[in-house]
Amino acid sequence: MHIGLQVPNYTMEGGVPALRSHLKNIAQFVDSHGFYSLWVMDHFFQLDMLGGADREMLESYSTLSYFAALTERVKLGALVTGVIYRHPGLLLKTVTTLDVLSGGRAYFGIGAAWYEREALGLGVPYPPTGERMERLEETLQLARRMFAGDRTPFHGKHYNLHEPFLNPMPIGTPKIMVGGQGEKKTLRFVAQYADACNFFLRNGEAALSEKLDVLKRHCDAVGRDYGTIEKTTLGTITATTSAGQVLDDCQMAARLGFTHVIYNVSQVENMAILEMLANSVIPEAAGM
Repeated sequence: MHIGLQVPNYTMEGGVPALRSHLKNIAQFVDSHGFYSLWVMDHFFQLDMLGGADREMLESYSTLSYFAALTERVKLGALVTGVIYRHPGLLLKTVTTLDVLSGGRAYFGIGAAWYEREALGLGVPYPPTGERMERLEETLQLARRMFAGDRTPFHGKHYNLHEPFLNPMPIGTPKIMVGGQGEKKTLRFVAQYADACNFFLRNGEAALSEKLDVLKRHCDAVGRDYGTIEKTTLGTITATTSAGQVLDDCQMAARLGFTHVIYNVSQVENMAILEMLANSVIPEAAGM
């Protein structure tokens, strides 16, 4: 079982001037202590559940580029990019740049976006759910083609790219991770286009099992080998979460076929939490 870390919070001791130092310490600790992946949220306003828009939020790909310069081993990604925020051609160029400058360590996490407040607040069009899903599917189609070097012009309902090519090409071909659990469209997109899925650990074993069964059915319908999809899940831990609780989560996830658990840590600058994961969880989880 791989263990990843997500950084969801940028309100840290010392304020904005100290952010650079805190994030450097986090990234270098993760890179040197066996964590498999390091993630950020793709938001522009902090979420209400984490204190709201009056609290700090950094742009995701700038932050990931900073992490790339500080690390050598850990995988990097946004969990997950909102499809409406960047034109797909420029987004795939951005992800490719991250992949090249990190030495082939990028994931391409993508989803339909949901945080209407930040979109409207910053003047980004926020179309209805159906259109956002259409844009997500076209972006996934472009990602498969452009990461494979296919320069054929693309003409979709929402996007038209006359020369969809990447130069340089990605080094590691970023893994496409679709975030979301919608059974009719999102999981079909995983089966048809993605290399990885991501579900919420808090849903519990029964609900996670049901989602995986739906994904299997979509794979069967499109002729996809279910075993080729990386199953990831996102959990949350705090300073009071014990290593035993985390390992119980990992064992449950492993029983279902997940191979990668990512932990959202709101007090991420609290190095004691990261040390607990590094010293008591990662060595045990490796054998699951």
